[in-house]
Amino acid sequence: MEPLRPEHDGLRLDRALADLFPDHSRSFLAQLVEDGNVRVDTALVRKPSHRVAAGQIVELDIPDPAPATAEAQQIPLTIVYEDASIVVIDKPAGLVVHPAAGNRDGTLVNALLYHVHDLSGIGGELRPGIVHRLDKDTSGLLLVAKTDVAHRALAAAWNTDAVQKEYIAIVYGTPDPSRGTIDAPLGRDPRDRKRIAVVKDGRRAITDFAVTNRLRFASIVRCRLRTGRTHQIRVHMKHIGHPIIGDPVYAGPQWRGIPDKRLQKALSSFSRQALHASSLSFVHPVSGERMALESALPLDMQSLVDALT
Repeated sequence: MEPLRPEHDGLRLDRALADLFPDHSRSFLAQLVEDGNVRVDTALVRKPSHRVAAGQIVELDIPDPAPATAEAQQIPLTIVYEDASIVVIDKPAGLVVHPAAGNRDGTLVNALLYHVHDLSGIGGELRPGIVHRLDKDTSGLLLVAKTDVAHRALAAAWNTDAVQKEYIAIVYGTPDPSRGTIDAPLGRDPRDRKRIAVVKDGRRAITDFAVTNRLRFASIVRCRLRTGRTHQIRVHMKHIGHPIIGDPVYAGPQWRGIPDKRLQKALSSFSRQALHASSLSFVHPVSGERMALESALPLDMQSLVDALT
C-alpha cells in the first residue's frame, strides 16, 4: 500500500503508479489495472485513465510470474496425424494454445508435453514446436513440429501458397457478392489496444471467402487465409458487415434484431466465435509429400446450424 502524494493529484492512475513504482513499466502497471489488480482506497479500479487525488491509498497485487517451463498434464487431446516429424491436433474450442499470464497451465502445450515426447525445441519451453496458433475459442486443425528441421521448414512456408488454411465461419446475414477477396490491412485498434482493426498503416492481410450455405438470418462462409494475422477472419468479416456469430469482441448482440425468439435464444447462448479451422494442406517438411487434412464441424457449431436451418 502506498499513499498518493500532492504531485499525483489529478493524474491518471497509471501515471501515478509509474511514479510510485519505478521498477515497473507504465504499460505493465496499466495492464495490472485492467486485470483488476489495483485498488484505490480499497475500491477496485479497472481504468488506467482513472483520475486520482492526493492522499488516496493505492494497493497493488502483482501476480507471481508465469513459470519458465510448462509441465506435462494429462489433458485429452485429439491427434489426427502424427509421424516422426510432425503432429496435427484437432483443437477443441476453449483450449488455450500455450501458457501465458492468466493461463499458466491447462493449455495445449501442457497436453502436448504429456502425449508427445519429442517436440521441437524451437519456440522455447513454453511454445515447443508450435508453428502457428488458434485463438482460445476457435476450434480445428493445428500443426506442431516435432523436430527443429521440420519447424524451420514449416515456418518458412507458412504464409506462402505452399500452405493452404481454410476455416468455416457462421456469420450474421449473407455477404453480397457471395464470394470475393478481402484485402484490408490490420493492426492494433488505436481506440482499444486489445482489439485488432482495419487500419491504414497496418500489415497487409488477405482473406478469400465464399458463402456455402444460406441460413435464416445467417450464412455459412468458407474462408481461406492468404496471410496469417491476429484475428484476421474475425476482423475481416466484421469489416464487410457480416461479423461471426458469438464473437465476444467483434460481433455484439446482433441477435436482438431478429424477430424469432427461438433463434434469438440460440444465437445469444452461443458462447464463442463460430469459427472452425476445417482444412489444412501443406508440403511435408521431410518427405515432400502434399498433406491434406480435414476436421468435421464440431457439435456446437453443427447444433447452431441446425437451429438456423
